[in-house]
Amino acid sequence: MPHLENVVLCRESQVSTLQSLFGERHHFSFPSIFIYGHTASGKTYVTQTLLKTLELPHVFVNCVECFTLRLLLEQILNKLNHLSSSEDGCSTEITCETFNDFVRLFKQVTAAENLKDQTVYIVLDKAEYLRDMEANLLPGFLRLQELADRNVTVLFLSEIVWEKFRPNTGCFEPFVLYFPDYSIGNLQKILSHDHPPEYSADFYAAYINILLGVFYTVCRDLKELRHLAVLNFPKYCEPVVKGEASERDTRKLWRNIEPHLKKAMQTVYLREISSSQWEKLQKDDTDPGQLKGLSAHTHVELPYYSKFILIAAYLASYNPARTDKRFFLKHHGKIKKTSFLKKHEKTSNHLLGPKPFPLDRLLAILYSIVDSRVAPTANIFSQITSLVTLQLLTLVGHDDQLDGPKYKCTVSLDFIRAIARTVNFDIIKYLYDFL
Repeated sequence: MPHLENVVLCRESQVSTLQSLFGERHHFSFPSIFIYGHTASGKTYVTQTLLKTLELPHVFVNCVECFTLRLLLEQILNKLNHLSSSEDGCSTEITCETFNDFVRLFKQVTAAENLKDQTVYIVLDKAEYLRDMEANLLPGFLRLQELADRNVTVLFLSEIVWEKFRPNTGCFEPFVLYFPDYSIGNLQKILSHDHPPEYSADFYAAYINILLGVFYTVCRDLKELRHLAVLNFPKYCEPVVKGEASERDTRKLWRNIEPHLKKAMQTVYLREISSSQWEKLQKDDTDPGQLKGLSAHTHVELPYYSKFILIAAYLASYNPARTDKRFFLKHHGKIKKTSFLKKHEKTSNHLLGPKPFPLDRLLAILYSIVDSRVAPTANIFSQITSLVTLQLLTLVGHDDQLDGPKYKCTVSLDFIRAIARTVNFDIIKYLYDFL
């Protein structure tokens, strides 16, 4: 369908597969289809656009909004009821508390004349939340076509794989369709499609090429990239508007936009200031290093356990090893207080700088500060490697040393206090210098 290809870009294979599965309006389609892929990979957009363009009767429900069984079932039934009674213009609210009632009421609603001879589609977005509801819900939706004896297809949209859904007791297997991440070429094509009418397509495509060159390594989320493109475009075409450069003068345009893109790098995914405030800062031509509202210490967004690993590394770097028993052992027995008085120390550890520590000491401190038990899995070790890659930790010594690896924590006190606040951890209580 040519019209659909112009609306849905870089998803031709997935659209073709879905159209084949849907078939003709009166044909029985596949009972359940499971669509998965990372965030902003076009799952919701493609599904909604396809169903609307083909004018197929469908119900779209977000499982985040419908967080209880009753809310979810009633939302589906009431939307279907509205579809079936749209010609009459009047519909009553349906109440439903169990899946058994849902099947019975679903049969009644879909018996309407305008829904009887065609496939009805139920789309469940953010389907991973179904796993937290009643155990019979997911298997029930998977075989709703069989239970209700109606021409219905249930589409599940999720960011996680089907294997994480499959119940231990077994269930009807859906048709699984994967939406891969957009490549840099796909992103270039999609973002260039949004060009403003007052500028040429080539001019906007050159801007998108520069934007992706800067942001693609740190952000591949289409929504975020689209937001950044809209936010920074006025600054990019400023020299053209003022008459200082032509649309083809790429070098001058790049020199003008480069410092502003560097500033925007600090706030990828963060919303510390609104778009209007950002535009005001752009117009004021504020010094890149002195942006009010853009905190220098929070531009690194870390996973939950990585924050605790970083906190443990900071404590290991700035506390003497002999004080670990005092800070992290609950029943450490009698320890002379005089041995911990600061007057016996010549210089503050924070003035001397971070000291190297072995991996086992880091893990020991980590286990004592995290409330729940954390197994030393590959996930924990990979997060330590990620912190080294981000240059928040430094690997000390050679790779071929016989004993375990040693690390140093390279972050400042202000940085670690900001990180500790996000996980409600009072790091000052555990620092030897602040006894």
